[in-house]
Amino acid sequence: MKFKKSYELREIASIIKCNFVGDPLFKVFGMNEIHVVSHGDIVFVDHPKYYKKALNSRASVILINKNVDCPEGKALLISDDPFRDFNLLTTYFKPFKPSNISISKSAVIGEGTIIQPNCFIGNDVVIGKNSIIHSNVSIFDETIIGDNVIIQSGTVLGSNAFYYKKRPQGHDQLKSSGRVIIENNVHLGSNCTIDRGVTGDTTIGEGTKLDNLIQVGHDTVIGTNCLIASQSGIAGCCIIENDVTIWGQVGTNSGITIGSKSIILGQTGVTKSVQGGKTYFGTPIEESRSKLKELALLRKLPRIIKELRDK
Repeated sequence: MKFKKSYELREIASIIKCNFVGDPLFKVFGMNEIHVVSHGDIVFVDHPKYYKKALNSRASVILINKNVDCPEGKALLISDDPFRDFNLLTTYFKPFKPSNISISKSAVIGEGTIIQPNCFIGNDVVIGKNSIIHSNVSIFDETIIGDNVIIQSGTVLGSNAFYYKKRPQGHDQLKSSGRVIIENNVHLGSNCTIDRGVTGDTTIGEGTKLDNLIQVGHDTVIGTNCLIASQSGIAGCCIIENDVTIWGQVGTNSGITIGSKSIILGQTGVTKSVQGGKTYFGTPIEESRSKLKELALLRKLPRIIKELRDK
């Protein structure tokens, strides 16, 4: 998330009431998770395992719960609870805007687009030309939808990310300030859920088609001309490259990459990143030919055992 204007380090520190290390006038331009962070951004880190990664990232300001040496050219915000304070900054810069009408006055809807009854379209949504939004679709704030998009009934765009921190009293949710971007000529089936990015964008590329009952997690990027069949679940921060086919009831781990022109057969568990141009099957995922040969050999196992016993 980029701020509408730059802020000084001391201003950011005053918002969350924490100490800082660095020039009080140090310029801050936004805040982001580590996988999308860029120069001028704040990133938070609250676990020793990730201190080095955050300090060496492209972030200019590190919101951290330990006194450490400040890297050259950067600044620190010292907090007893970076997760909480990152949420405070999200609330300050991107507060929730309630709506009391079905289609926000700030929404922009292109020529020829049809909105069926009982839809909700939130603040600052943009929908392109000649799209069809069927009944009972919910499109939350700041979602961007291209031209010639079809969204079937019951689909939700822009739900909050499934991102929690375990506390003694329960789980705290990391607040989402990102967007959903649906490019031209995308079709979304009924009852799909596309979560917004935590601070960045969840993107579905041009020409991609989703069947019914599909979940796409936060900050995932799906490429162009992909086909994803019913009841598949794509976790957060995944990259699905162009021309990938995913058949029914596939599930993925977070943070994996599926290479272009891959085919993922039904009920596969994508437990790791896979190269493009191949067909995959099974849990854990393997190239389908190897997996099917393995299963064929397993079917012979009782006969082999019997033959050994009879000797």
